[in-house]
Amino acid sequence: MNRRNFFGKAATGAIGLAAIPGILSAAMPMTEKSSKGILSSLKTGDVILFQGDSITDAGRDKTNEQANNPGSFGSGYAYLAAANLLNTKASVQPVIYNRGISGNKVFQLAERWQKDCLDLKPKVLSILVGVNDFWHTLDYGYNGTVQKYEEDYRKLLSDTKKAFPEIQLVICEPFAVLGCKAVTEKWYPAFDAYRVSAKKLAEEFQTTFVPYQAIFDEAQKHAPGKYWTGDGVHPSMAGCSLMAEAWLKAVK
Repeated sequence: MNRRNFFGKAATGAIGLAAIPGILSAAMPMTEKSSKGILSSLKTGDVILFQGDSITDAGRDKTNEQANNPGSFGSGYAYLAAANLLNTKASVQPVIYNRGISGNKVFQLAERWQKDCLDLKPKVLSILVGVNDFWHTLDYGYNGTVQKYEEDYRKLLSDTKKAFPEIQLVICEPFAVLGCKAVTEKWYPAFDAYRVSAKKLAEEFQTTFVPYQAIFDEAQKHAPGKYWTGDGVHPSMAGCSLMAEAWLKAVK
C-alpha cells in the first residue's frame, strides 16, 4: 500500500469512527438533559436484564442461562452493551442477563415473566418489543392490535413496578427500516402506532426511552438501510454496534 492510499484509508476509517457519535448526537439531542443516571446509581452486584424478541435474543444459547457469559448473550446489541458495562463498571461487578426470545410479542413476555424477569430481581430492566406484535399480523396470522400491545405492555410494566418499586426501566422503541426485504410500504402507517404506544408508556412510567427509529433514520444519512439491517428488522454488525452505543448513551 503506498503512502497516499494508506492515508486515504486512514481518513475513511476516521470518518467511520465518527459516524456513530454523530448519528447519536443528531437523533438523541436531549439525552444529557433527560438521562436518569442509571449507570451512576449501580451498586455492587446489581442485576441488569435485557428482555425482548429476536433482536435482543440474537442467537443466544438458551440452554445457558448464566449471567455475564458470552454464550448466553448471542451476538447482538445486548452482548455489546453488556461487554461494555462489564468493562467500565468492573468496580461494582454488575450481574447481566439476556432473556430475549425470537418471535416474542408482549403477551409471550408476560407468560414467562416470573421466571425470566421477576425471579432474577433486576435493578435495571431493558425491554425492546413490538415489531412482532405488528409484523405477525401481516405474515403470520396473528390477530393482535396496537390496543392489545399497549394494554399488555402496560400491565407488564405495572406488575413489574409493583414487585420492584425502585426498578430502573428502559423502554426501547420498536423500529423498522423501509425497503430492506421484510419492511415494505404495507407496514405504514400502522406500524408507527406501535412506536407511539411505546413512547407513551415510557412517559407514563417515567422510564428511560431509547429512540431507535430516529437513530436508524439518522443512520441512513451516513450509509444505506441495508448497511444497518439486512431485512429492515434485524440489525447487521454495524446496526448492533449502533444500537449498543445508543443504549449506553441513554442510560449513562
